Amino acid sequence: QVQLVESGGGLVQAGDSLRLSCAASGVTFSSCAMAWFRQVLGKEREFVSGISRTGGITRYADSVKGRFTISRDNAKNTMYLQMNNLEPEDTAVYYCAANFLPVGVRDLAHQYDFWGQGIQVTVSS
Repeated sequence: QVQLVESGGGLVQAGDSLRLSCAASGVTFSSCAMAWFRQVLGKEREFVSGISRTGGITRYADSVKGRFTISRDNAKNTMYLQMNNLEPEDTAVYYCAANFLPVGVRDLAHQYDFWGQGIQVTVSS
């Protein structure tokens, strides 16, 4: 049974930093492309960042480029999202997601097979 568990969220002020983690179990982590999505109540889930199996390919939404950095540690079965210079517009529930895409990264939610339960990130102005 695949399980993805997010951690590291919370309430911060604009300009602060947070690091999200996504711990995977029940799956060969190095066989999974991974991604972070976020969702605000009443809006569609949107792609934030993704990383290929080996970490050699990364993608970012335009809104977070230069502020967020995605990474993974296959030895620890964990993916990370370092979020710097946070803005109130980054407030959302953040989800990690996984699929078995052999190459590259996808940016649509329906292209991912497994999801975490989500974690709240709130940025106050």
